[in-house]
Amino acid sequence: MPGPKDLDPSSSPRAMLGAELRHARERNGLSQEALGTRVFVSGTFIGQLEAGTRRLRPDMARLVDEALGTDGFFERNCEAANRSRYPEHFAEVAEAEAHATAIRQYAPLLIPGLLQTQAYARAVNRAYDPTASEETIEEWVAGRMARARLLTNPTTPLLWMVLDEAALRRETGGPAVMAEALRHVAGLARRHRVIVQVLPFRAGAHTAMEGSLKLMDFTDAPSLVYFEGVRVGRLEDDPAIVGQLKLTFELLVASALSPQKSLALVEGMAQDYDHAEHL
Repeated sequence: MPGPKDLDPSSSPRAMLGAELRHARERNGLSQEALGTRVFVSGTFIGQLEAGTRRLRPDMARLVDEALGTDGFFERNCEAANRSRYPEHFAEVAEAEAHATAIRQYAPLLIPGLLQTQAYARAVNRAYDPTASEETIEEWVAGRMARARLLTNPTTPLLWMVLDEAALRRETGGPAVMAEALRHVAGLARRHRVIVQVLPFRAGAHTAMEGSLKLMDFTDAPSLVYFEGVRVGRLEDDPAIVGQLKLTFELLVASALSPQKSLALVEGMAQDYDHAEHL
């Protein structure tokens, strides 16, 4: 029986690699849990690899090849499957977003990447690296805009964003950029493409004061949560942690303004930035 063919990097390599992993596992008569035991990960993680929501890294790929007798196929194809335009700590998250059926996010300091305009994204990336070349900045902006293409689907994924008032009041790129950015957020909310709630300053202390969080649900894989810091990030699939953070998000929703009041606040702030631009 012929073995699997090497992946074409121009296609969807991670999805293809996941499909090949599932086929090879089933040919060997192994469950996800059984394969996970052989390569020292959970069966849940194997399921996420097969669904294309997690990365198969070279060290694990070697173990998979040994366990399944695939003659180095998975190790050879790791590079193509993991090729990404995003920073190392975020590449896996960007791939997971593309497969998610629901994304729930709390953003304490800036408008989330999926909701950003080009001008806002440019200002954010320039602030991240003041010495980067214009070409590099434009490449980063293009990557951020590419992620937002999932919004072209009118219903999937469900997007539910809780934006801290601080994210809306931090003037990023100047008044004109902020006015455009907030009008964009309001437009998405008015088209019912995104549920937007603002967590106002007057809400006081809340359950997520220590940082941002992003929860992602999938049809054929367990939920994930992503934590992000300065140039670092961590993707977590532990069910206990994910469950705890889902409760955290629900508490944030309970403390935030209603979607209607949030929309009014966002549009009012956009008008304020417009006025500031003309002073």
